[in-house]
Amino acid sequence: MPIIDSQVHVYEANSPQRPWRSVPNWPAHVTGDEMVAAMDALGVDGAIVVSAFSMYGYDASYAVAVRDAYPGRFALVKPVDPADPSVADVVAEWKRTPGTVGIRIMMAERSPHGPVDAGLDRIARAAATQDLPVNLLCWGNLDAAAALLDRHPETRFVIDHLGLLQPRTPPAPEAPWADLPRVLDLARRDNAVIKVSGACTLSREPYPFPDIWDPLARIFDAWGLERCLWGTDWTRAQPVVGFREATEPFRVTDRLSDAEREMLMGGACARAYRWSPEGGASGVDGGRR
Repeated sequence: MPIIDSQVHVYEANSPQRPWRSVPNWPAHVTGDEMVAAMDALGVDGAIVVSAFSMYGYDASYAVAVRDAYPGRFALVKPVDPADPSVADVVAEWKRTPGTVGIRIMMAERSPHGPVDAGLDRIARAAATQDLPVNLLCWGNLDAAAALLDRHPETRFVIDHLGLLQPRTPPAPEAPWADLPRVLDLARRDNAVIKVSGACTLSREPYPFPDIWDPLARIFDAWGLERCLWGTDWTRAQPVVGFREATEPFRVTDRLSDAEREMLMGGACARAYRWSPEGGASGVDGGRR
């Protein structure tokens, strides 16, 4: 089973040619070539490139260019704008883009999108029509996410980052798993899967972060491992946990059997996005085609 990271971000250095819309505390650049080198070093075969909203907003052109350079290694997810009345056309056009496997809605804490929102509904209907899963950044706004899932049972959803607010700088908050009961409740919706991405940023103990496993076990039990997608959220997580540190704990833990590890670190992602890498980390020239 290939190892697939369910969420990574790639971007060029901030420049007049490709300016950032904001300057987060991420590395100065992680290009496609740099991402592939990092994946090869750790034996990660493929990844879902989520176009970096912090830098590029709704413009996914750089992510598309990276996927085109490495079509065997990356698939694509693009944020879309709930305020755009023509968003259904945007989703349809995105569906025709080679390598596309999903779209994304940004509805985290302090989001203007409440439990009922016409823009979100437009996106959910368009995604169902195009058979694209909707990725939800909904930490701090889980009630609105639950309402959206319930209104659109025909739409496939992917809950980003365990549905839990994750720190941008260390240390983890005092109660990083406070919203866990709500995350477990979301598992009742069979039209959703969940990314186990950025989990190590929630640890209050040193590497290899042993305190994450008891709450993760509750998530695995509620959702089922076939609905849990391992990921690093590199590079957003870099100020807290590096790429290697977000990967190795899942390889070395004795809390997972080999079959469970294969499902969590690749099988569930391949099922959710209906995509698998070609070539992979052991392929010729890092999988470049």
